[in-house]
Amino acid sequence: MKIKEVREFTDVELNARIKEDRELLQKLNFNHAVSAIESPSKMRSLKRDIARMKTTITERKNSNAKKA
Repeated sequence: MKIKEVREFTDVELNARIKEDRELLQKLNFNHAVSAIESPSKMRSLKRDIARMKTTITERKNSNAKKA
């Protein structure tokens, strides 16, 4: 997911998406611990997507704080 796509989401959508992606990442981590998974790169991309979404939320909070 690109940062442009992430910025189009609302805060509520971002928080919901973060929650879903964290759950999926947890499942992938568990499956990886039990046996080899097909694409370990999916874990990396999920971590990066979560980081992008959290960064976008933080940017929005900081910009709102400066305006007030």
